[in-house]
Amino acid sequence: MPDFSFSRDSAISVLRLIGGCTALGFATYAQATPAFDSDSPWMLGDWNGTRTELAEKGYDFKLDYTGEMGSNLHGGYDHDRTARYSDQFGLGTHLDLQKILGWDDAEFQLTITKRSGNNISNDRINDPRVGGFTSAQEVWGRGQTTRLTQMWYQQKFFDQKLDIKVGRFGEGEDFNSFPCDFQNLAFCGSQVGNWVGGIWYNWPVSQWALRVKYHLTPELYAQVGAYEQNPSNLDRGNGFKLSGSGTQGAVLPVELVWTPKLNGLPGEYRAGYYYSSAKASDVYKDQNGQPAALSGEAYRSASSKHGVWFGAQQQVTSLASDHSRGLSVFANATMHDKKTNAIDNYVQAGVVYKGPFDARAKDDIGFALARVHVNPAFRKNAEASNQAQAVYDYDDPSFLPPQDTEYSAELYYGVHLANWLTVRPNLQYIRHPGGVNDVDDALIAGIKIQSSF
Repeated sequence: MPDFSFSRDSAISVLRLIGGCTALGFATYAQATPAFDSDSPWMLGDWNGTRTELAEKGYDFKLDYTGEMGSNLHGGYDHDRTARYSDQFGLGTHLDLQKILGWDDAEFQLTITKRSGNNISNDRINDPRVGGFTSAQEVWGRGQTTRLTQMWYQQKFFDQKLDIKVGRFGEGEDFNSFPCDFQNLAFCGSQVGNWVGGIWYNWPVSQWALRVKYHLTPELYAQVGAYEQNPSNLDRGNGFKLSGSGTQGAVLPVELVWTPKLNGLPGEYRAGYYYSSAKASDVYKDQNGQPAALSGEAYRSASSKHGVWFGAQQQVTSLASDHSRGLSVFANATMHDKKTNAIDNYVQAGVVYKGPFDARAKDDIGFALARVHVNPAFRKNAEASNQAQAVYDYDDPSFLPPQDTEYSAELYYGVHLANWLTVRPNLQYIRHPGGVNDVDDALIAGIKIQSSF
């Protein structure tokens, strides 16, 4: 296969060119209309109507920003209090090819993201010797770098019953999908990718992929996918890599999604299964069935890796004057291969109330709890590693802390300051950070900012 990968300098040049064109557009049109209109979906306005006119012709442009601050108020691995900030810019365009080229039910998406900053979880909340599972700032991760996050073509057939998407994108866009209003990673986005992140790559990482969806009824659809499993896509220098070099196999998810209206209120229910065709290493035993950390032999290899997930979201109350306001409940669970995965199961549940006050009809309140459970075999491997080195004191730098169960909770209040700006102050509580019982429970204060320019 020919190598179509971009160099880092080329990628940065492309991003600067796009950014320059965007800035030129802002300079041209923002002067004609007042910016910062709270009723506009964009901070810089409608460019004197040009932006709406372009959208009507099939050209939609977005520049989004997410910023997250986290501060350790109490507990954690390191009690030295500080604050960390991480953020992400997303620049994208969506093209309606039916309007532009006359191609029925066809569309194209291109998105570039840039992440930067630091995460309070890395060295204040979690023990750096083993790390953690959840993250107090979900926008941090997968390399603080610039990436091609989306580049896909989508085509629908048979009165839109059949939907095919091909290009570069992540599994969580379509499979095990979940909103990302909470700041803690345990309540944000596709959870499968959080617990088998070595094979399932969530936003902002992309890979070559194919997704086929078919509507069995207006409320029920089934979908299958095939995603390139290529660890080199995670490397900071490969944010614009398009070649398939380094591919180890494929991740094949299948999912059934039901989107009913119960008592007139919307809901979404998901059940899925994933299979990885790439070889995976056992977390504990060698080829002879003995603890590899003690025998010194290589960990035995498995021919595949698999798991399942379940998800539910349902609005349960509404106001007669505004059906968008009311209480919604949600829950998610994942289960994974105990031979090859550090996490064997995860469960999460929570509530969101939108429009709590008449004067703040677009604000929202959210509360959620999560439990991340470590595979007992993975924990035994840490104990065997300590035994092999004759290290038994937690304070010894070479000690590998055994991990068990981590619990997370988050409460936020979302202040809808404008249609283009929402600020969500939050409090997070982590019990046994990283599943390490010797680490003090942590209380974290956070602020999440979501804006669209």
